[in-house]
Amino acid sequence: MTVTAYLDVHLVPERAAEAYPIVHDTLVATRAFAGNVSVDVWIDDADPAHLVYVERWLSHEAVDSYRAWRRGEGASTEMVPFLAGPPVMTFVTLATDI
Repeated sequence: MTVTAYLDVHLVPERAAEAYPIVHDTLVATRAFAGNVSVDVWIDDADPAHLVYVERWLSHEAVDSYRAWRRGEGASTEMVPFLAGPPVMTFVTLATDI
């Protein structure tokens, strides 16, 4: 069963457009990482500095491996100056019985 995660990101409003290419470049490695199914980035219609990444992974182990890689050799600091605060990750499960 795949794992779905939402990453809620708030950018510094005046720098949002400048951050978009960095988001794209960073996600090239994410999309190529073993166990990644897909990553889509949604921009809030009312706030272009608010991004929601929708990530799909093959397993929680794949997510854990990716996050460990990002904390180590795959660390990316290019986005830090563009962040208005720490991103928030939420894992969700489809409720098929509701």
